[in-house]
Amino acid sequence: MLDVRQEGKAVLFKVRVQPRAAKNELAGFFEGALRVRVTAPPVEGEANEACRSLLAKILNVPKSGVEIVGGHKGRNKQVRVVGLTREQVLKLLFSDQQEVGR
Repeated sequence: MLDVRQEGKAVLFKVRVQPRAAKNELAGFFEGALRVRVTAPPVEGEANEACRSLLAKILNVPKSGVEIVGGHKGRNKQVRVVGLTREQVLKLLFSDQQEVGR
């Protein structure tokens, strides 16, 4: 299951990114992290930007509201989303995935 923490006006959660995938999509969970597949390669921050864009679209927040705060060069990342509550994030992620991972 996904561990989502409320921290003031922001929400923090872990993401496991798979670059060079066939399409941009959420793909369930991996060791307590949200699995995200992106078509971008893992060079010069392209996969990070693709991950931010996808999460912003799914969570209906501006891309500037999604920040990678840890794991910039690895697959495992810590993401911070501003402007949503923990409950809103869980609802949006699960509604997009039709209960993925359950």
